Amino acid sequence: MQSTSCTVAPLSAGLRPDPPASQGTLPRRGGRESGALRRTLCALTALLIGLAPLHAQEARRGPDRPPVESREGRKLPADSVTQQSITLPDGKRLDFTATAGSLPLVDEAGKLQAEIAYIAYTRPGENGQERPVTFAINGGPGAASAYLNIGAIGPWRLPADGPSISPSQGVALVPNDGTWLDVTDLVFIDPVGTGYSRAADGDGKSYWNVESDSSVLAAAIARYLRTNDRMASPKFYVGESYGGFRGPLIAAKLQEDVGVGLSGMVLLSPVLDFAWLQQPRANPLGHVLRLPSFAAAALERSGRTPTPELMRDAEGYATGPYLADLLKGPNDAQAVARLTERVAALTGLDPALVRQQAGRVSTGSVQREADRTSGRVASAYDTAVTGWDPDPTAPHSGFDDPLLTALQAPLTSAMIDLYAKRLNWRVPNLRYELLNGAVNRSWGWNSGRSAPEALGQLRGVLALDGNMRVLVAHGYTDLVTPYFASKLLIDQIPAYGQPPRLTLAVYPGGHMFYSRADSRAAFKRDAAALFSAAVKAREAGEGRASR
Repeated sequence: MQSTSCTVAPLSAGLRPDPPASQGTLPRRGGRESGALRRTLCALTALLIGLAPLHAQEARRGPDRPPVESREGRKLPADSVTQQSITLPDGKRLDFTATAGSLPLVDEAGKLQAEIAYIAYTRPGENGQERPVTFAINGGPGAASAYLNIGAIGPWRLPADGPSISPSQGVALVPNDGTWLDVTDLVFIDPVGTGYSRAADGDGKSYWNVESDSSVLAAAIARYLRTNDRMASPKFYVGESYGGFRGPLIAAKLQEDVGVGLSGMVLLSPVLDFAWLQQPRANPLGHVLRLPSFAAAALERSGRTPTPELMRDAEGYATGPYLADLLKGPNDAQAVARLTERVAALTGLDPALVRQQAGRVSTGSVQREADRTSGRVASAYDTAVTGWDPDPTAPHSGFDDPLLTALQAPLTSAMIDLYAKRLNWRVPNLRYELLNGAVNRSWGWNSGRSAPEALGQLRGVLALDGNMRVLVAHGYTDLVTPYFASKLLIDQIPAYGQPPRLTLAVYPGGHMFYSRADSRAAFKRDAAALFSAAVKAREAGEGRASR
């Protein structure tokens, strides 16, 4: 592809949880992109290609001369490399190298385009073997990778379990008993506009769309692999929420545009197809997908832990009699009577409320009514986490989410403290963006009249690479990205061989189920099994190729 002529095939993706009113007026899929978008995509294609001249320049320096990189235009400080150690609760000690810094992305002329902040935790390989390396990216759009880093899989963890979260809680980190660092090296990447990542010109809007975002993140991953001599390592991806949506898109970009193959992906609380979740109230599908999560929330309120066996009844009802009665419409009195009886029993909600909503219970109702007598509201991200209703006597109440919003202050403070004190990487002149609302509000979805989805790319990368493994992980009590949507979508995808290489795991907890110790441990076991299976498949393929 030449820099003077750029042709880009549009990906199918992208619609925010609240799609813009103008969605229906966007160009049809396959139509000509706008001039601004085409220029952005051309520039990003140049980013992917333009890194090659840098690599060639480094190669010409010779093996005895370390690469010297210009700091012109750079706003972020030089990388900081420190030696760290943690001791896990079982007494196991992990020694590792921590690198906090940034990946400069340039165009073909060598001009700086963006600085992508990252934190890498690495350990030496054993017996001359290359350790796997996993790239971790969160969602939003507009979220930094802190949730995965100090919440889920990094070497340290910010304790954030329990029935409520306080914004003023302490920010001291503890060794993470669920870290993946003993299994894989970890590289946490912040997209432009999140964390400390910035566009060179200060305006990141050209990066805030599905196409640009996946291209830039693929370029950042390729840059890290090349400059750290990790091309031969088994490579994995873990993405949370919209980061899970990003995963198949990035994998396709890496395969087709960059020449890098991932061995596996972990998609954590993802939306695979926004069309399934962005349903108007009159469409029964949205109610079907959320009912099992409402039922799981009721199980937890009654003191029972959701399991596949306990959820089987709610799942079967949702896709059977529930769907059938929803299709009859709210004017069918007998259908509404049946819905009222069964939905009230499954959700633990007042039958009068269920009847009032004709069995089509809203997420907001579950959040507010589950503990209304105590004046508390539940988080949509995990119904087990609650906070006070600011106006409990009002017929309708607006309230901040007791989990997502409450966690923002301690998580932000903990990340700034981690960077400055433990990793010795200080960025005094830039704000750390944990959740950047400007990114989310400005996001471009590039999807035309079709709802955005990543399922097509997921099918493609699995079909193309017979060794790739994918784990989709959810929490039972997540009302934002309900697990049942992914379950039904995965059921529509071929196995692509035996055993199936695309699997679903559901754990007690919500969107961030890893805050619970048992779920965090189970998640690590399942991820470790995926790493092991993917690496063995890779080695077996290399063995066949050498014979």
